[in-house]
Amino acid sequence: MTAAHGRTGRPPLTEERKSAIRLAIARSAVDLFVAHGVSATTGEQIGQAAGVSARTVWRYFPTKESCVRPLFSSGIDTITTALRHWPPGRPLQEAFDHVWTTQATLPGPDVGALLRLMRTEPGLRAVWLQTHDEAEPAFASALAERANLPSDDVRPALWAAMLNAALRAAVEHHAYQKSGPSADPTASRAELAANLRTALAVTEAGIN
Repeated sequence: MTAAHGRTGRPPLTEERKSAIRLAIARSAVDLFVAHGVSATTGEQIGQAAGVSARTVWRYFPTKESCVRPLFSSGIDTITTALRHWPPGRPLQEAFDHVWTTQATLPGPDVGALLRLMRTEPGLRAVWLQTHDEAEPAFASALAERANLPSDDVRPALWAAMLNAALRAAVEHHAYQKSGPSADPTASRAELAANLRTALAVTEAGIN
């Protein structure tokens, strides 16, 4: 009689667990980059701080600079969903009302520290710009769907570019005004939300 051979080893990770690992690596990378600089930080150090092996770090990210990407890209899906649910004839800011009241959807102090650091770290700047560049097609698709426009219409692409640039400028402006961690995180987030509302108002003037 032949014994049945079942699957051995660890069960596969869920997408939720994979996302948690990516975020832990990202936050550990930020802390080390801010404390020691990018060039002085190794993948082994990032992994140790995140509680994973260096091999795991490189499995999820091709470079140490790209480790921070989850912190940059976390809001893209939120913005895209908000655009798809933006009712015609209603203010753009209204579609984002829930964003300002949800702690996790606004960039946190770790993103602010990264943006300040990337002024002297071109590798981090490249990751930030690439993330925004890849966001534009998602924004354009959502805006085209909202306006019932065909995929080859140039207007959604132009609207998406305006929105993307305005949101990026608002976040950078907020980060650059802060020389370090805010003594009052609640006030800091309120200031950021105000900057983003201004960005939406400026963009809406060009869309409608």
